[in-house]
Formats: sequence, structure tokens, C-alpha cells
Amino acid sequence: MSSFEQLHPALQHHIVNSLGWRSLRPFQEAVIPRILSGEHLIVLAPTAGGKTEAALFPTLSRMLTSGWTGLSVLYICPIKALLNNLDVRLQRYCTLLGRRSAVWHGDIRPTARKRILRDPPDCLLTTPESLEVMLVSRNVDERGLFSNLQMVIIDEIHAFAGDDRGWHLLAVLERISRLAGRELQRIGLSATVGNPDVLVDWLAGSCAGPRGVYLPPDKGVGQADVKLDYVGSLHNAAVVISRLHRGEKRLVFVDSRARAEQLATDLRGLDVTTFVTHSSLSPDQRKQAEEAFASRDDCVIVATSVLELGIDVGDLDRVIQIDAPTTVSSFLQRMGRTGRRAGTLRNCLFLATREDALLQAAALIDLWSDGYVEPIVPPPRPLHILSQQLMALALQEGGIGRQDWFEHVAAVAGFASIPLEQRRQLLDGMLEREILWDDEGLLWLGRTGEETFGRRSFLELFSVFVSAPLFAVLHGRREVGYVDEMSFLGKQEGPRVLLLGGRAWQVNHIDWQRRIAYVEPTEEKGRSRWLGQGSGLGLRMCRSAQHVLAGEDHRECWSRRAREQIDALRTQYPWLQPEGTVVVGGADGVKWWTFAGSAGNATLANELASLLTSSVKSDSFSLEFDASLKLANVEAAISQLKEHSAADMRPAADESALDGLKFSECLPRELALEMLEQRMSDTDAVQCVLESKVRLVSV
Repeated sequence: MSSFEQLHPALQHHIVNSLGWRSLRPFQEAVIPRILSGEHLIVLAPTAGGKTEAALFPTLSRMLTSGWTGLSVLYICPIKALLNNLDVRLQRYCTLLGRRSAVWHGDIRPTARKRILRDPPDCLLTTPESLEVMLVSRNVDERGLFSNLQMVIIDEIHAFAGDDRGWHLLAVLERISRLAGRELQRIGLSATVGNPDVLVDWLAGSCAGPRGVYLPPDKGVGQADVKLDYVGSLHNAAVVISRLHRGEKRLVFVDSRARAEQLATDLRGLDVTTFVTHSSLSPDQRKQAEEAFASRDDCVIVATSVLELGIDVGDLDRVIQIDAPTTVSSFLQRMGRTGRRAGTLRNCLFLATREDALLQAAALIDLWSDGYVEPIVPPPRPLHILSQQLMALALQEGGIGRQDWFEHVAAVAGFASIPLEQRRQLLDGMLEREILWDDEGLLWLGRTGEETFGRRSFLELFSVFVSAPLFAVLHGRREVGYVDEMSFLGKQEGPRVLLLGGRAWQVNHIDWQRRIAYVEPTEEKGRSRWLGQGSGLGLRMCRSAQHVLAGEDHRECWSRRAREQIDALRTQYPWLQPEGTVVVGGADGVKWWTFAGSAGNATLANELASLLTSSVKSDSFSLEFDASLKLANVEAAISQLKEHSAADMRPAADESALDGLKFSECLPRELALEMLEQRMSDTDAVQCVLESKVRLVSV
């Protein structure tokens, strides 16, 4: 019996006759028996490759075969736009089988929510935050609503697992499983994950059922058309786009809203039919632009990362990347939108507007060519999320027992790793600050808890992130770009100076809560030409950049202009070698070129600052020492450093950074800073540097 024949007969009939599908894709066939058997599964397949149907068809088959009734399936997405995009498809599939689906998120009207509660659908599309609302709302009978739940499908799971929303999601699922009285089958969908075996263990947690990963067959990098060109400016990029691939539908990614708007304006000025979408536009405006783009040919849509996730904008001919994303995973998500039609290849054209972006793109392409994809690393020790869950449990249960509250979320690995003593410190601190109140062993929100989180029916309690962990850099009202929060951590003598967009900017004020840095132009020297390219880079990306700079050969995918510019860059680093680190001393001071990444270098800088009793600046590629220090001073300090343990090193944590960490006010200050330091560390990168040979060069 084929996998397709294992599906319920009614579903087989509608796939062939109502949908008109001649067959399922091979990977969709492959996962059918695994999902039908109840396995917890991570399914990896290219973006827009049919992952939703791969998970949903066997799920609907189980629903029909086992006679599930009521709300039996949750389909969870990271963003509302993706939920809205999937809603029509899921409604159609369910309706064909006499079943119903519905969507619930923050924009859904109260009348629609009441209808869902009154007569729950078979499948509900939602977000972790909306599930939290259902669990704690006095208007929801959460036990009745979730009593028939059997399965959970999590789309774009990589978008959850790498930050605190993942811990929040797992905690919510544990609480819902407890209400349902059964283990829920968990299915995770993604296009790119570097460590899927680790991720499926993260997803399944303490579940007893079997777990596994579906990996697509390796087609090799030769199955994609990737090119790198250097154009020197955003306007030049617009000119190239206007002249290339006329008559085709092109999706252009830009990692800044301001630059997306600027590029769209330039393209329109060149008579290119252009649409634009980014997170600062209203949902209606974004929807109109995306729908208009999907229905046309010979046009361009300029987008930020909002179109990186699986929102369908129709069949694409080309993906063009302005400069470079910071990860191979992000690149694969974007390129995966092409090559869907038979006889076409996945493709991506990189147009670098700056030297640093050219180097980063070249480094990224090399990593991709080697088959590397970044591992997903959930942030360690989520104490602040545990405090949020404690308050949410008190609301859900109408008071929660002091001795048994942890049992509700103990199966979440991030919480289980927190020592008992630290959990006690957390609870005692919340009671001392009157965030919680203890009534003879029954915990409830105290005066401070009500005042801080009780506004607008506890709306602030439902989400663990209100913004991405990047800082917007503003000059007046104009957005210059983005930098990673690492740019503002650690001790600093004098004003901070960022190098962003080819200019130096002095930081006048940091709004940690809103994650905005206000700057003004300065003639002072910035940290380096490489800082300010967005999120800080990791060790592997930086080491790949080192290999590009230290090499002599060219890649076939590089254009003539890219080759010439990279050769010009290489002449600036004649002392660089592909392996090891280099300390360069000269009239401008001393720098240690480690290529360790932003987190690794921040950690090394803090340790060296203690040894030298002077400030040490860092970025993704290097450490810069105080001008008063000589090469011999730095050499002696590095020798001492190599005797230290990487596991004991931490970057300097700026206490004001805690203001941007939601629920940090629930934590004892000492615990909060310890957590922050641990999260900002990269022990593997530090260890790599400590084990590397160090060369000294005078210039």
C-alpha cells in the first residue's frame, strides 16, 4: 500500500477530484505514515514547497479515521500575516471533508471569538500569545475548549525556537496538554534548520511518544543559480534591477525599512512597476501590495524580512538580495521562494552596495556552498519567562499553589535547567516586591503585579516580546539602520560611536524599552568599517569572511565588479592568513583580528579590559585597544588570557539593558544580570580563539 493510499478514502477522493492534484510531492508522501503513527516530527522542506499540506493531510486523515470532534488541532504561526494567508487554504481543505477551521489572533473581532468559543472549529489557526489569552481569560472555559485537543502543528518553527517566544510556546503547550489530559502530537515545519535532531528534542520535550526528523534529499548547491555583484550604491542597485530580467516577477529583499522605501522610490522613477511591504506599514497596506504583486507579471516587490516567512505571493521568477542577511538560514528561506515550477532553478542575485556587505555576502555564499546552516540555539535560563508563566498560572487557576505551581511547566527544558535555589530566589523576590501575594500558600498577583501588568485586562502579560532584539538607529526621525544590542553592552569610556551606512554616528541616547538609539553625525572614528551591518555576526560567518580576505582565488559566482572590489579589499589586509588570529600594531594603535563574531569578541574584550585595566572595544571581527598600549602590552595580556577558561568568561552586562528585557523587573537583579551575561556569551567562539595561533604584525 502506498503512503497516499493510507490516507482516509474521503481525503484521497478530494485531493484527486476536488483539488485536481495528480499526485503528492515525494516528501509529502514520505511523512504520511510517520504522522499517521503519532510521531512527533520536524519536517524540513523548501519555502513554499507544500509543508502545510504535508502536515495537514495526514492530520485530517487521523481526524476522520479516529472520529475526532470539537477543537482537535492547533495550527500555530509566528505572525498574524501568515495566519491570514493560510486561513483560506485550511478552510477549503476542512470544508471539503465536512470539517471547519477558524483563525484567532489579536486582530480578530470579539464577535468572531465568541462564535469560536460557542461552537469550536475542528482546527484553529493562532499564535502563542492568543493561546495565552484563552488560558487566562475569564470569558473562556479553557478546560472545555481544549478537552478534545489531539495535535499541534507549528509552522516556521525556527522563528520560535531561537528566542524566548519558543519557551513561551512550549510552556503554553504544556499547560494545554495538562488541561486536555493527554500528550499532544507535535509537528514542526521549517525550511532551514542546522540542527534538526536537537530541535525535535526541544519540541517534544518530555513527551513519551516517538520523535524524528524528515530531511529532504540533498540536491546539492549546484541546483541553485547564485550570483554576487558589486554595485556600490542603492541607486545603482535600482538601475541594475530595472535592466535585468524584464518581463519577470522579482522579489527584492532589503534589510531596512528606510532603504526598502528608498529603493522602491528609485525603481518607480525608472518606470518599474514596484510594490513595497515592511512591518511599519499597516496590515491593510501590506495586504494590498502583496495581493497586487501576486496577481501580476513583470513587476518588483521590495520587502524586508516580513516576506522571509512562508506568506504566499505567487510564483516568483527571481529573488534579489540587496547586500546580505546575517545567516545562511535566512538566505535559504529567501532563495527558497524561487524554483517552484518544473524546469526552473532556485536563484538569488546579491547586489552589494558597500564593501562590508560584499564581503559578508561572499562569506555567506561560501558557507552555503559548504552545506552549512546555523544551528538553532534556544536562549539559556529563561528566568523572566518563568516569572511570566507563574503570573499567568495564577490568573488561569484563580490562584496557584506555592508548592505545586512549577509542576505545570516543569517539562519545559529551559525551566527544568534552572536550579531549585534560583527558582526559590525568583519566587521570594516576586513576593518581596509585591508582584505576587501569598495567601496561606495560594499565590495571586500582588499590588505591584496588578499595577504593572493588570492594565487593559493584563494585555502586557500575554506576550514575551514586544519587538525584535535589534535596535533601530534614528537621526532625528530618519531611520539610519539597525545594530545588534551587543553594540551597547559593556563598559565604554566617552561617547559610543557607530559606523553605519558608511558614516560615523555618535550615540546621544539609548531608549532600552523601545530599542531605539538616537544619534547624530560625527567626525570621530567609528569602531570599524564592519560594525553596524545589522545583527552581530557569528563565528562561522566571520571565519568565512577571513578566508575570503586572506585568499587569492575567485569564485565563479562573482561578477567582474565583485572580483575587482574583493581584490581591492584584500590589498588592505596583506598580513592576513586564512587561519589563526593576528595582532596588528602601528601608528593608529593596536588591534587583535580574531574574526570570532560579536558575542565572542565582546566576551574577550571584557576579560582583556580587566587584565589591562583599560578599555577594549570590540566588533564582529576585531578588538581595539587603548591608544596608550603598545604591541608588547597586548601580547602579554593575550598570553595571560590563554591561561583562562572560556567557560568562566562573560561579556560585560550593562544593567540598563535589562530595561529592554520583558519581565526582568520580576527578577532579583543579581539573577537577571547573570542571565543576561550568559545569553550574551559565545563560549565556543572564545574557545576557538584561545586555541588559535596568534601572530604579531607591526605596520
